[in-house]
Amino acid sequence: MTIPKRLLAGITATLVLGTTLLAGCGSAASTANAKQVLKMTLLAEPQALDSSIANAAVSFNILSQVEEGLYRLDKDGKPVPAMAAGMPEITNDGKTYTIKLRDGVTWSDGSPVTAKDFVYAWKRTLDPNTKADYNFMVAWLKGGEAYMTGKGSADQVEVKAIDDKTLTFTLENPIPFMTAQLSFPVFFPEKQEFVEKYGDKYAADADKMIFNGPFTLSKWDHEQSLTLVKNDKYWDKSNVKLNEVDVQIASDNNTLANLYQSGAIDVARITRDQVDQWKSKPDYTVSPQLYMTYVEMNEDNPALKNEKVRQALAMAIDRSSFVDVVFHDGSKSPTGFVPSGTMDGNNKEFRADAGDVLPKYDAAQAKTLLAEGLKEAGLTAFPNLKFTGDDTEDGKKALEFIQGQWKQNLGIDVTVEAIPHKLRIDRGQKHQFDLLLFNWGADYNDAMTFLDCYESTSPFNEGKFNDPEYDQLIQKAKAESDGAKRAQYLVDAEKILVSKMPTAPVNFRAYSYLVKPNAKNILFFPYGSEWDLKGAYMQ
Repeated sequence: MTIPKRLLAGITATLVLGTTLLAGCGSAASTANAKQVLKMTLLAEPQALDSSIANAAVSFNILSQVEEGLYRLDKDGKPVPAMAAGMPEITNDGKTYTIKLRDGVTWSDGSPVTAKDFVYAWKRTLDPNTKADYNFMVAWLKGGEAYMTGKGSADQVEVKAIDDKTLTFTLENPIPFMTAQLSFPVFFPEKQEFVEKYGDKYAADADKMIFNGPFTLSKWDHEQSLTLVKNDKYWDKSNVKLNEVDVQIASDNNTLANLYQSGAIDVARITRDQVDQWKSKPDYTVSPQLYMTYVEMNEDNPALKNEKVRQALAMAIDRSSFVDVVFHDGSKSPTGFVPSGTMDGNNKEFRADAGDVLPKYDAAQAKTLLAEGLKEAGLTAFPNLKFTGDDTEDGKKALEFIQGQWKQNLGIDVTVEAIPHKLRIDRGQKHQFDLLLFNWGADYNDAMTFLDCYESTSPFNEGKFNDPEYDQLIQKAKAESDGAKRAQYLVDAEKILVSKMPTAPVNFRAYSYLVKPNAKNILFFPYGSEWDLKGAYMQ
């Protein structure tokens, strides 16, 4: 999917804003500028462009340009009406929402977007047969959890189309950021007739998609590029200035910098040497993220099932050196499992509540813990495990750095396996790994988006961590309406993670970008979709 700092509805006091790039004036417009063509990159092939199935940031980036939900986030990260005609009417102690759709909203084939399209999409996501990773989010609807887990029916899910332009739904518990969350791709509408026409092939290619966003996907050359073009059926097309967005798939940092310097792309994400080269120039900007990188440990492995072994692996990594050597892009050494900038649901930043809780880097103590843990596990030596991650330049460098730390500080050898992003996601979902270098970006600005990943029943609990006390704290937090009590439950849950160490956090991400001075009004966000191009233009 994940990315820090959007303002969410109901939590406006202390959130940090998304970044709008409004660079200084450039030179005379080129032919491309006159034609309003923006050239971007993605670091990997989108894993899926089905809004029910998508589960990674590269997919959300594209989906948020070609499709649209009831609300969209503005430059300050606040929800503003999109498919909706206005803000929701919220009743029933914050649990029931009634939303009117605006007039004239259509799909790219000219047919109307209706309230039924939202009902169909949300229930399709919850359908156990869909196997949607983000179904847990739609399961916030009353009856959603039961349907998702096969204990209830679609008819019992409390979302209804009162008429073509009126949608109503009821939540199990009040969610203060729900209006903003309706901008997330899993809440986008889907046209039932179109989805069922293509079945398993739906959204597998550009010609098997239908659109209701600012752009349409006109071409998808898999593993190579995507081409977006302005959607002339979009309700707000007069405010969409770009005619085309050309997106190349490229992950090598030197390639990205060279493409940018040659003018082949207008926006590039950079790290390490490129940061030092560009950071004093007007093209350069940093966007802190609600996003973390960590080592997932599969507890099916006898060695990794032992807490002390997991603690040793975490403590043996010099995280400060890691963020500097591997990224050098504004990323920070982690201080917990929840990144800095994430809110607690009680108008405070979570890290201010929880403090610096991660054990410090300590090679000597890590070696002691490893010896104790192996003895407890009945092992005479650490097994030769595979350490799997992305085959991007940053991914390979991160794998090698951590591999070296474990060799140097613990005297153990792991075999590095760098594989394509899509395959890495698949391996994680199927629990087919020993150690996995994983990235997680927030789906909403609340600590729960990180902490509920470690529930025993979570589809994102790829290391199979299972702690009944932890599960109980997360469930209490989900049901708690008192903000202070809820925040404390989450703080207590993080303390269990620090004690049990099911994963080893290694950084809190920030992104460094190069943006051409004549590329205007690109919005960069800290979670969910990385960027928004609806109002962007070339000067």
